[in-house]
Amino acid sequence: MLKSGLIHERPPYMLLSATPISQAWDDYVLAHPRAHVLQLSAWGELKAGFGWQPERLALLDGRRIVGGAQVLFRRLPLRLGTIAYIPFGPLLDDEAHWPALRQALDVLCRRHRAAFLKLEPGFYLTEAAPTWSILGLRSSPQTIQPPRSIFIDLSGSEDGILARMNQGTRRKIRQALKAPLDFIQVSSAQVDDFAVLIAQTGARNAFGVHEAAYYQRAYNLLVPQHAALLVAYHRESRQALAGVFVAQAGQTAYYLYGASSDQQRELMASYGVQWQAMLWAKARGARWYDMWGIPDEDEAALEAQFQARSDGLWGVYGFKRGWGGQVVRSAAAWDRVYNPLLYAAYQQLMRRRTSD
Repeated sequence: MLKSGLIHERPPYMLLSATPISQAWDDYVLAHPRAHVLQLSAWGELKAGFGWQPERLALLDGRRIVGGAQVLFRRLPLRLGTIAYIPFGPLLDDEAHWPALRQALDVLCRRHRAAFLKLEPGFYLTEAAPTWSILGLRSSPQTIQPPRSIFIDLSGSEDGILARMNQGTRRKIRQALKAPLDFIQVSSAQVDDFAVLIAQTGARNAFGVHEAAYYQRAYNLLVPQHAALLVAYHRESRQALAGVFVAQAGQTAYYLYGASSDQQRELMASYGVQWQAMLWAKARGARWYDMWGIPDEDEAALEAQFQARSDGLWGVYGFKRGWGGQVVRSAAAWDRVYNPLLYAAYQQLMRRRTSD
């Protein structure tokens, strides 16, 4: 029978938020077949520095966690309450636990005056996704994370991984490895080098990036336990030319952030440092490398249009497609509504932004 530990409202669940990092929750996440870095305590604490309030809700069987979710809350303007968001969760040992978890989530969300809960379950590579509509959720057209990605298979030898890539990507990797470049897992003091690179990348490709303090906080919270920041430096000038912020949870590594300089692009530093990130992930036991975010189109449309388009995620698809992965789509986004009026206003606002 499911039982409660420290009861905040009603059994059978408890909140694991007494300390910034909940080791019990992280141990559960990392051991779960669908472990994801966005469900780790450190990710919640990263977001806590930028407008979100994390809560970690655990479903218990005695003292053993059998399910739960890290939920992020963000205030709405004019003191209208909050929105609640579960990135790449919840995690459950058995789908039969979903009704108990849903009840606990309802209590938690209402305590935070949430207008609605947005749930993005993530990718199901080896098993079927639950039927979320039957579980009391409605399909949502608004996603926070890109719903489509490319997963690289890291199994087998390094030569085998390279063989699955296209010829151009292999050539550029080898060109980078022969170039006067050093690939470094940088220290905290060198995060600013990456921040400068990503600011250049955002300006060049016309997409938004975080402020430097965000990457510093991400480094402090995630490295070295869950992540690494790798930067390619020119061996003579010591100029930073490309960088990858990579994280791992369970069987999957995640290409969270990437950046490259406007200078000396002929050295292919971005290919060399991406390859080093994959080797880092493989050495830690990861089976998959998530390239994190491509246009939400089927593979035929992606291949037909990528050479002609550079808007949005199209600008990075040409780079990501060459690494020999499979295009996959997540279980998309699902909402549970608590305040229909505020939810309708949110939907209208999102439609207006999309049309603009």
